[in-house]
Amino acid sequence: MKNIYVFFSFLFILFYSSPSFAQIPGLVNYSEESGLNSSYTYRLSQDTNGFIWIGSDNGLFRFDGTEFKQYNKKNGLKNIDVLSCIPMSNGENFIMPFLNDFAYFKNGSIINSDTNKELKKMKFVENPTALIDKDSLFTYSSYNPKDMYVYSNGKVRIIPLFIHQGESHPDPAYAFSYDIPNHLLYLSDQKSKVEAYNIITKTKTVCNISLPLGYSTYKYGDFYISKYDGNVDIYKLENKFYFRKLQSLSFNEKIHQIIIDKNYRVWLCLDKGGILYFDQSLLSGKKLAAPVQLMDDYIINDIMVDRDNNVWFSTRNNGIYFITDKFFKNYIHLPIKNNSSYITAIAKSGSKIILGYNQAKSGIFSSNRITDIILEKNRKIEHKAIFSKGSTIIFGLSLSLIQYNTSTGQKIILKNYSLKNLLPYTDDSVLICSSSGLSVYNFITHTYSEIIEGERFYTALPYHRDSLFVGTFKDLYKLNSKTKKKTLFLEGFYITDIKKLRNNLYVGSTNLNGILIFNNRKIIKHITEKDGLSTYQVKKIEIENENVFWASTNSGLSRIELRAGKIKINNFTQTDGLPSNVVSGCVIRGDTIYAGTSKGLGILPISNLLAQQKFINKKVIINSVSIGDKEVFNLNEKITGQTPNNNVIFNLSFPDYSSQGKITYKYKIEGLDEGWQISNSPQIIFNSIPPGKYIFKVFGIGYNGKQSYTSSNLAFEIKPQFWQTWWFKLLLILVGFTILTALITLYFQKKRNKKLENLYYEKKIAELELQAIKAQINPHFIYNCLNSIQFLLYKKDYKETENYLDIFSQMIRKTLHYSEKTFMPIKEEIEYLTLYINMEQLRLKDQFNYTITLSEQVNENWVIPSLLIQPFVENAIKHGVSNLTDRTGNIEISFEYINSFLCITIEDNGVGIGKKSESMSKTNSFGVKLSQKRIETFKQLFETNIKLEIHDLSEKKQKPGTQIIIYITPYEN
Repeated sequence: MKNIYVFFSFLFILFYSSPSFAQIPGLVNYSEESGLNSSYTYRLSQDTNGFIWIGSDNGLFRFDGTEFKQYNKKNGLKNIDVLSCIPMSNGENFIMPFLNDFAYFKNGSIINSDTNKELKKMKFVENPTALIDKDSLFTYSSYNPKDMYVYSNGKVRIIPLFIHQGESHPDPAYAFSYDIPNHLLYLSDQKSKVEAYNIITKTKTVCNISLPLGYSTYKYGDFYISKYDGNVDIYKLENKFYFRKLQSLSFNEKIHQIIIDKNYRVWLCLDKGGILYFDQSLLSGKKLAAPVQLMDDYIINDIMVDRDNNVWFSTRNNGIYFITDKFFKNYIHLPIKNNSSYITAIAKSGSKIILGYNQAKSGIFSSNRITDIILEKNRKIEHKAIFSKGSTIIFGLSLSLIQYNTSTGQKIILKNYSLKNLLPYTDDSVLICSSSGLSVYNFITHTYSEIIEGERFYTALPYHRDSLFVGTFKDLYKLNSKTKKKTLFLEGFYITDIKKLRNNLYVGSTNLNGILIFNNRKIIKHITEKDGLSTYQVKKIEIENENVFWASTNSGLSRIELRAGKIKINNFTQTDGLPSNVVSGCVIRGDTIYAGTSKGLGILPISNLLAQQKFINKKVIINSVSIGDKEVFNLNEKITGQTPNNNVIFNLSFPDYSSQGKITYKYKIEGLDEGWQISNSPQIIFNSIPPGKYIFKVFGIGYNGKQSYTSSNLAFEIKPQFWQTWWFKLLLILVGFTILTALITLYFQKKRNKKLENLYYEKKIAELELQAIKAQINPHFIYNCLNSIQFLLYKKDYKETENYLDIFSQMIRKTLHYSEKTFMPIKEEIEYLTLYINMEQLRLKDQFNYTITLSEQVNENWVIPSLLIQPFVENAIKHGVSNLTDRTGNIEISFEYINSFLCITIEDNGVGIGKKSESMSKTNSFGVKLSQKRIETFKQLFETNIKLEIHDLSEKKQKPGTQIIIYITPYEN
């Protein structure tokens, strides 16, 4: 058994001593130039958001794939020599500095012992061991631990251990592991076996193994690895107290660090530099095979495999290194020692892949190894193209042609050309495109023939028996090889390569115009970045089948599929396993594509490439939101701002490390703008967002154009100032409406007052006019009466004169009495009229009769304008009945109520209006005018309608006389 162990160890030492691959293709270094302001880095970790945390001698760093954020003294660290940052399930990150001064990171800020006094309880004389169980952190000293400290949600609990309780001369105890669920602390000393100490019951249980003095033990899950110098023992804890040894290994160099990654793979960091990596999982239960040696030139302090199985290395004095999962697997599973040269040309020959480098050296890849061929020693001329058929290979270098026989190893240096391209022509010849023309070389007879001389050609392709497409620096021509006639076919295109897809359908790559699909007459399709092509600059074309071809570019590989007139493009880059995005060309063999890149040969299964996810299984992390002068880190709280401080800044991260910082963001704010915007800045700034409720949505887009599987959403609100609120606006509207109403009311009030004032003056004027009219009526009446008295005296009828004067005096008194009144009752009007008519009868010796009728519908106490009727009665007597000789005159006066009208009718049987003399008409017109004027004045003063009608009865009723009707409406008592 011992001999077997020695032999196995010898195999490991033999492998380890052999030449190793210090520089892994695809390995990325992050250092001070990248923003990592520390070359001496310690432990690595990844938190719940996917951020990478790096402990260093210059503070703590957080990396999101694009930017390193440094936390040091000004951010709250009391000790900037940070050994590690331990993520917890509640989103906190506990910071372990060198010797005490503990802190934790929460909601964008570092909380130290000055802020949280609980942290001062944790005191150690050496760097402690720390373990995580969800949101609880367990820390203890490895050497003679006195207490177990449990940190959880800002509180620290101390559990006294009493390990040596009751022992008089205890040996030093080394705590190398703690089983959190079972409360067992595993202890070792230099004499006895390992003991499991229950920190709750304070009891010890002896285990089955011993760990001598100087052994260091590392644990992950149930696996334990102990080391001493170059010796390594691997155990598995079968139950709480039994350790089963799985394997022992021995190396001729000291191991200073052991890591078991999340996939249970073992990494051994060597004391003098380099790593030994075991590709088998401990979970397989198999013995570990020979390791792969990596990173010889670097002393590795820590190794971490992240959630996407990318690998991170922290180094002593060289920053950190990173390699994607695909790169690492390709490197481990296909360990081609010399696969890192700059490949500028590639071809295939049977099972062999021919490589041309950027120097006069070539390689043949076969059986997972590259055999180098030195074409010209120490000559720095690059390969432009390679032709291969059978055992013949023609290497087209920029200044020479070399024919090589793979069977015999014979090398023939051919003519010197300023070569642009080398292409198959006939079964035994090739086309040579050079700056001096287009030539044909027969590789069987070693003879040359010129097709065209003195012109520069870059590519060519035979498409008919004697017809070729030939491309210059800017145009594509059709050329007849016999007649030498050249016809311009496509103008303005620098064609770099042409391949035939199928009968009369060709594909051409261009230097600055993407890809052309054409037949021998015209362009069928022009494929550009708008169609999904990664770049306009395409170097080479490789045909997969008549519907699918590959394009090699400086931005990776593109697979273009033509189906039913539609184009489907898949772009592949370093994130998909290419050693570099600078691809000079590719060849296909079966399901595998071989890509010649600036960092070696990429070998990728096509089915694996096409089976990759279309989306990146990550979300954008919104680190914080700044609204105005306030930055919010705890995004679980309500995010609000208020105008005028309504500028909003979203600080983003998209931790897709495979994209190596080539990240863009697609975003919009729902409620503000429905269109998506693109930015490559992690700070998205919106200025002067109006008040309202919004949702910020953002997708992350990786380097290969894939975006996050879903958007990250954050609701926020911009609150208005009080003058922007709906209630203030409503109040403002109400106040405005009230003010407007008040102004309108005031305006109309003033207008009404003005109108009332005008009306007042108009009424005053009207009253004065009425008085003036009365003043005119009274003298007129008195004048008529005096004429009557004079007439009686002239007749010397003194008795009648005395009677007349008696009645006249009564009339004068009543007239003077009623002249001062505006209105008078109908009853008094009738009395006044009766007195007046009687006086006139006395004067005229009973020449007429009269009747005054009051309808039952008319109340005698209703009032009418004073002295309104008397002038019309007087007119009827004087001008109607006083001069009748053939008949007795008759005057009828009636008061009736018809349809809300008070109707007053004065009717006589006199001569009528039409038979009056001119003097009588003038006199009549004067009295009528006075009455009409008085009626108009009443209408103006009292807003009532008084209507006067005068009818000639000879026309209306075919009888003599005149009828006067006065309508008063509305008439109310």
